Amino acid sequence: MKTIQNTGVVSPLFRGLVTTFIFLFAASIIVSLLVLWTEMKEQSLAFYAYLIHGLSIFAGGLASGRKADKKGWYHGAVLGIVYSLLILAIAHFGFDSTLGLNALSLILLSLMLGALGGAIGVNVKK
Repeated sequence: MKTIQNTGVVSPLFRGLVTTFIFLFAASIIVSLLVLWTEMKEQSLAFYAYLIHGLSIFAGGLASGRKADKKGWYHGAVLGIVYSLLILAIAHFGFDSTLGLNALSLILLSLMLGALGGAIGVNVKK
């Protein structure tokens, strides 16, 4: 008789998205405090925003891959696509930005970073 393994209630995608947004929030607070308390220039904030998004996607892919028992690259890639689509939707509806080649590059980069995090995460054991 086969036994069914209980994987829990939380899906790998949900775990990854929560981790991504927690990491995004914490890193944004840290960078904001650095701008406030140090001589960091506000012109460099665009670089730090991209860096924070990339690290957040990687951390979310890592968490998603750890939650999944297999196909970590797949779960991480899906996380990257969902996250980038959420960010693009917020930018489009909230700030009336247009979708173009930059949006496609954001989706592809998010897919790659999430897949890399997921592939590493599925191979990292607790």
